[in-house]
This record gives sequence, structure tokens and C-alpha cells, in this order.
Amino acid sequence: MNASDILLKVDDLRVRYGHIEAVHGISFEIRAGEIVALVGANGAGKSSILRAISGILPFGGEVLFEGQPIHRLGSAAIVARGIAQVPEGRGIFGTLTVQENLKLATWNRRDRRAVKADLRHVFDLFPRLAERQRQLGGTLSGGEQQMLAIARALMTRAKLLLLDEPSMGLAPMLVQEIFRILHDINQAGTSLLLVEQNALMALKVASHGYVLETGYIVMHGTGRELADHPRVKEAYLG
Repeated sequence: MNASDILLKVDDLRVRYGHIEAVHGISFEIRAGEIVALVGANGAGKSSILRAISGILPFGGEVLFEGQPIHRLGSAAIVARGIAQVPEGRGIFGTLTVQENLKLATWNRRDRRAVKADLRHVFDLFPRLAERQRQLGGTLSGGEQQMLAIARALMTRAKLLLLDEPSMGLAPMLVQEIFRILHDINQAGTSLLLVEQNALMALKVASHGYVLETGYIVMHGTGRELADHPRVKEAYLG
């Protein structure tokens, strides 16, 4: 692969909360079509990295998307460029229906016919949401809310999804289903940056992974290499 295959390039990313630096000058790349996993314990800086990339947190360093700098853009402009975040805790609108939640994600799109096609696509991908499209988001189960959060991000036609703890709070069967869906989304052409405490599941689907400890990248390699590494097994895989 050459430089033109690099979808996202993060260089010397630093995030501070007041006087405390939470992310210490990390650098990594995501190539088109990849799933990249960031794994580590609570407080390692994983979510801060996602929030910085998506324009929610101020940061130092540089972020390039498709070769263009995005680190001075606001969140709405970053979404318009092709990056969408699925936040920790899902962040759906509980007083709106499933369909209303999905249509909200298309506020900046003018291609109405394509929006209808995308709605059909996400309902094919998530049949449970199709069955509940007139149901209020707040009445869905935890797994269904996670599906809605992912589907809402897909409605932006993002080239890169940032996923923050998609398995959090879900029963093991639902975790398996969510990861199967993420694999299908990736196979259809969307790249994924996955923050996940369930390190084994994340590394099983990842093309490449980075292990974070207290704001530093301490290891990186293919998903399989990291899943098989004794240090990773001992610290994160049990």
C-alpha cells in the first residue's frame, strides 16, 4: 500500500484536561478498508482520542483525513468530510422515534432519494430497527439502542466510523451480534476505528491494533499478533 491508501493519519496527538495531559503525543494511521482497534484499561486515553479526532475536544498535534487537515475544523464539518462517531453510551434521542433519530443524521444532506435508499439499507442491516421504526428510542433495549446509534452514524454516509465501547453493557449474545454487524459494515467498504474494553473481540476483527496505557501507545501490531502476545493476554484477555 502507498500513501494514497491512508485514510486517517494522526500525528503527535496530545489531549489535556486542565493541567493534566491525558494523551501524550501519539501517532497512528488507518488505511482505507481497515478496522483499527484501540485497546487498554479505563483511563488509558482511548475515548479522548476519538473525541479529539471528531472535533469534540481541543488537542495538540495534527489529524489528516484523506490527506487534508481536519484538526482545525468543527464537529459538523468533520462529519461532512466523512467521519462519524458512535459515542459511548449511545447518545440517541430517547423522545424521538427510531426513524426520526435516523433522519436527524441527514440534516446536511440534499440527496433525498439517496437518503431513502440509505434508510432501506440500514433497516436491511438492522431488521429489529425496521420493526421498531415508529417506536421511541428511549423504549428500546440496550442492544437495540446500540444498533440505532450505529445506524444513525451510517446515515451520514461516513467513510470512517469512530466507535466508542460498542459492547458496553450488552449481554454476550448481543456483543457477538454487534461485532458481526460491524464486520459486515467494514466488508461493505466502511473503515472503523474501534475503542473497546473487550480486547479479545476487538482484536479478533481488527486489521491492526494499538495498546494504550496512561495515554501512551505501548504496543502495536496486527490484531492477531496482539491477541496472541503473552503480555496482552495477561493484561487484557484473562
